[in-house]
Amino acid sequence: MKRFALAIICSALATSALAAPKSCEELKAEIEAKIQANNVSSYTLEIVTNDEVHDQNMVVGSCAGGTKKIIYQKNDR
Repeated sequence: MKRFALAIICSALATSALAAPKSCEELKAEIEAKIQANNVSSYTLEIVTNDEVHDQNMVVGSCAGGTKKIIYQKNDR
């Protein structure tokens, strides 16, 4: 019975650790890696507050518990 309880507790701790939100900088770095993997050479990623988002189509990520967004803009040459 103790092993079963220990297994349940460990599972609960592991699940909560996996569900922990990422920092904005960490999420931005992951998105940036994906963009670069697609050979996009000129772009801008910016972390902004929800109030600063003017076009929802530019949002590529959400962080800080949903209070900030990461916006993407492809720069024309």
